[in-house]
Amino acid sequence: MGGDGRRDLDRIASVIAELGADVVGLQEVIRGEGDGDADQPAYLASKLSMSMIKGATRPLAGGSFGNAILTRSPVIASTTHDLSHGPYERRGCLRVDVAADNSVVHVFNCHLGQRFRERREQLALLGALLAVTDIQGPRVLMGDFNEWHRGPITRGLRREFAASTFRTRRTFPSRFPMFPLDRIYWDRDLEGEGFRPYQSPLARIASDHLPVVVTLHVRPG
Repeated sequence: MGGDGRRDLDRIASVIAELGADVVGLQEVIRGEGDGDADQPAYLASKLSMSMIKGATRPLAGGSFGNAILTRSPVIASTTHDLSHGPYERRGCLRVDVAADNSVVHVFNCHLGQRFRERREQLALLGALLAVTDIQGPRVLMGDFNEWHRGPITRGLRREFAASTFRTRRTFPSRFPMFPLDRIYWDRDLEGEGFRPYQSPLARIASDHLPVVVTLHVRPG
């Protein structure tokens, strides 16, 4: 939903086009039945000539609700993982392995809960997911972490991703950002530069969150 209370996927597509990104993580997308933009990630992928991988977290009105990744890079594999805790809203993490710079980069896109205890449990689930033994190559973790202070998510992920030495940046609400909810973390096998919220005039109105962006290169060797 945009900062003006309207849902307009064409605006979202225009913002993504402005970014020129090779990989895009989306949260809170709906795959519905019907014409037009009922299948939101498929509609965006078509508009942008990108591949789409969906990670459903729960059913919704004959379709599904959850996360998605759009990419221009070749997709090697993908999996969806449950990060739900207790009676709260279903949450998940989508992992997509893409080919980039003669390497396989493992991209994780997640959306964590709004409660402190819920996020703390989800951090443990996420840690186990990030440590799976079949990963050969650098990892990138992106998403809406719903932590607006220096709490367990921030501390834990900074230990896990020591290469991501950036300061968190405010992304929500998009018109007058106050909280650093949206972040990207990466392994030391990747060289990162230019991490920032993207604050074009259209980005400030198209969604209630600002997108965050970083340029990553696989280090030689």
